[in-house]
Amino acid sequence: MAAILLGEPNLPLSTLIALGQPSSRIQLAKTARARVRASRAVVERAVATGRTMYGINTGFGKLAGVRIPDQDLALLQRNLLLSHATGMGSPLPQHHSRLAFALRIHNLALGCSGVRLELLEQALALFNAGYVPVIPSLGSVGASGDLAPLSHMALPLIGAGEVHDGKSVRSGAAALAKLGRAPLELREKEGLALINGTQIMTAIGCHAVATARLLAKAADLACAMTLEALRGTATAFDARIHELRPHPGQQATAANLRALLAGSAILPSHKDCGKVQDPYSLRCAPQVHGTSKDGIRYALDVVVTEANAVTDNPLVFGDGSVLSGGNFHGQPVSQAMDYLAIALATLANISERRIEQLVNPDISGLSPFLARHPGLESGFMIAQVVAASLASENKTLAHPSSVDTIPTSANREDHVSMGTTAARHAVQVAENTTKVLGIEFLAAAQGLDLGAKLRPGRGVQAAYRALRKVVPALERDRFLAPDLAAAERLVAEGDLVAAAERQVGPLAV
Repeated sequence: MAAILLGEPNLPLSTLIALGQPSSRIQLAKTARARVRASRAVVERAVATGRTMYGINTGFGKLAGVRIPDQDLALLQRNLLLSHATGMGSPLPQHHSRLAFALRIHNLALGCSGVRLELLEQALALFNAGYVPVIPSLGSVGASGDLAPLSHMALPLIGAGEVHDGKSVRSGAAALAKLGRAPLELREKEGLALINGTQIMTAIGCHAVATARLLAKAADLACAMTLEALRGTATAFDARIHELRPHPGQQATAANLRALLAGSAILPSHKDCGKVQDPYSLRCAPQVHGTSKDGIRYALDVVVTEANAVTDNPLVFGDGSVLSGGNFHGQPVSQAMDYLAIALATLANISERRIEQLVNPDISGLSPFLARHPGLESGFMIAQVVAASLASENKTLAHPSSVDTIPTSANREDHVSMGTTAARHAVQVAENTTKVLGIEFLAAAQGLDLGAKLRPGRGVQAAYRALRKVVPALERDRFLAPDLAAAERLVAEGDLVAAAERQVGPLAV
């Protein structure tokens, strides 16, 4: 993989996700080096003139009025990292931590933070050697940045804290020694520049959005397979209906469903049956899935903007200005992550309702609980219960974090975003929704097996075949947990969507 250039504000989501992978390598854009030097020169001139500047020669938060003697400025920055590294809980997944580390380097390389190139070179060396800071998952309120977790992320630069080395955890000091590098002696502003930002919530959010985009496609595919199994109609997906209410996500979903169902021999086989309309979980899929797509698109815009933004404080400008502001506040990301969690929870809700349609013989016209020998066998009875459990859990996880706030730092930081909490919840909702959609695929495929042996739409058939290569039809009751886990993997890794797209082209999201 070619090195990814950091320090130019144009990284798309695909590149951001790539930065979280172990194979990624980074380097600074040429223009970034000049900007970093110029920004550092502003800080050094300001210190030389004796100006009092927040975070450079003062205390932090409520202690901003305390002027620090010049001989203690380096210790001030070291003390900041050590005192703020108070995170708790299990470590973040390594791909989240790795992306957060890259985003902080990118943020500093945009040249408005006043750090030295030596700091960035230390970070580049650790990143490119595959060392990922160990970052606890709990402890951020999402204003003044992700202070506690970013402090843990920064510790290895000064020979403290811990890193993942690919196989185990070692000390930051040991990692630097392995690279033949000395611990970094922080200078004015540098400790604060490392921790004042939203990179933890943004890194988690980037991965949540990438997962959500895949799940939005998977939900359309699962719906199409369920529609075929239940002998539903595609009338509600007619483009003329959606031209009259032209929300982008709604139109995209209807188009996806038409493409996935194209070529179906099942749909015309029952056109003269007694059904008049399908239940909402089928008929209203464009409106429901589409609204989720619109929410996902909003979250995508926010996290990409945030990943390429400068979220430090104070900010150092080329004209010599050093300005205190609030770009570290996580409200944009927090609100977007809440919206994303709601969008994904909605996909799980409607999927669970379609599963109920499949297993309920009073509705489906299929064998009770999709069992071959109902009564003797329970079929997918409890698989639907699991889906209900997951969908219900999502409802509590989707309670908005962004409307919560609690004053911190002796009421100086009197409104906070809870953005990292919102991002973590969005990831949990995405994981649950993946599981629910996997159950729907299993149930829908079983419904196809129990019906007349007619060809479904081309996209549905491709996904059905990909599923059946891994999970055989349920001929009798068996240990179902491995089937559910396998279906979850097929959804999470995009195998079913990829199989369908090879037949019908890219699905819209």
